[in-house]
Amino acid sequence: MVTDHRKLPRRRGEALSAAIYQATLDELAEVGYAGLTMEGVAERAKASKASLYRRWPTRIELVMEAVYQSLPSPESSPDTGNLRDDLVAMLTRTAQALSGPAGEAMRGLLGEALRGESPLSTLRRNSQGTARKLMEEIVRRAVERGEVDPADVTPRRLDSGHALLRHHFLFEGPPIPERLVAEIVDEVLVPLLQPTARATG
Repeated sequence: MVTDHRKLPRRRGEALSAAIYQATLDELAEVGYAGLTMEGVAERAKASKASLYRRWPTRIELVMEAVYQSLPSPESSPDTGNLRDDLVAMLTRTAQALSGPAGEAMRGLLGEALRGESPLSTLRRNSQGTARKLMEEIVRRAVERGEVDPADVTPRRLDSGHALLRHHFLFEGPPIPERLVAEIVDEVLVPLLQPTARATG
């Protein structure tokens, strides 16, 4: 039975957005990206379709924003006191996220783009660069502690850890083993960000 949303209490602003984000994630978990519809999200959130389309004209925009809202913010990035453990903790969180609705969304969005059903430019336009921001915060603290030389920090080095996780996820699927997270940190990220320490060690 379809809910008559005109008879429900009106929600606005953050309360309405939070309900829609959660409904989107729940739909991803239950029916997958292929089965997710704006109508289904609206019904689950007990909101009107018009309230969704006013803010998110397309399904891609809604899904990407809901997923990004569910991910840790750069301000909440792990702070263990040393670079290696911060990186392990952060990539472990990412691996866990890829095993849930965020991973389902990534598979669906990339598959849609590769089939030509949606332009890659839409994905780029709605990408918020959360992974890069998390890395930047962790490395910024490592620089302040004297663990990392700023000259060794480059965009490609910051992106490499998440890129390797996403590659494994897309080709091997979830769950991402803890062993892989440790290998990425110890064999790739730490040597890239602390090349002098590796050479002297």
